[in-house]
Amino acid sequence: MKKFFAILMAAVLVMTMAACAGEGSNNGSGLNTVEKGVLVMATNAEFPPYEYREGETIVGIDAEIAEAIAKKLGLTLRIEDMEFDSIISAVKGGKADVGLAGMTVTDERLEEVNFSASYATGVQVVIVTEDSKITSVDDLFAEGANHTIGVQLSTTGDIYTTGDIEDAGLGTIERYNKGADAVMALKSGKIDCVVIDNEPAKAFVAANEGLKILETEYITEDYAIAMPKSNTALAEAVDKALQELIADGTVQKIIDKYISAE
Repeated sequence: MKKFFAILMAAVLVMTMAACAGEGSNNGSGLNTVEKGVLVMATNAEFPPYEYREGETIVGIDAEIAEAIAKKLGLTLRIEDMEFDSIISAVKGGKADVGLAGMTVTDERLEEVNFSASYATGVQVVIVTEDSKITSVDDLFAEGANHTIGVQLSTTGDIYTTGDIEDAGLGTIERYNKGADAVMALKSGKIDCVVIDNEPAKAFVAANEGLKILETEYITEDYAIAMPKSNTALAEAVDKALQELIADGTVQKIIDKYISAE
């Protein structure tokens, strides 16, 4: 009887270990992911050319980089579209494996997630109406300036302008869930300018007559992939795959496909 129970317990232990090893992991790779065999990417598909929709499909620089990383890791890619300010929470909370959304590394974000090596450089610019009295970034910081500035919620445009302008008493920040909503507010005269990444800024200006981008830049920043602190094996594998794709020129080819050299 003792021998029977010993064999039974051993069998149960083996089955339990096998089940635990298979749950939420990639077949054969040893990488734990939100969904078995899948790399779940959180993004906000309102940021062309990094991520945007063509019909029902999310495309763009970040989508293609994530696809290439997933392929290297033997995973399939699934993209989850959400509000920008939900991406870090999704990665931290185990609802997504990675976050790619033209995201800059900041001290605040580093408290919540880890980041990969940088894979692209972005520039924050200022959109104004063609008849605007704002002619350079310096005008936003001039003594007595009291402009109303539109930004996308929780982006670095929001972070920078909050610290540089609102907290300094130089103006008011209006926050929108989408960059396009901020642009519409500018067109309707509700705000004086929009601070946003240069690439979507160019797309917004091209699509909306009467707007322009100031020649002076607000700030230059580097984009990276947000990854969970709780899954170091996955984070290291994603970063390694990304750096290999940078080294072999794949990332640059993807960027060049969407952004022509100027």
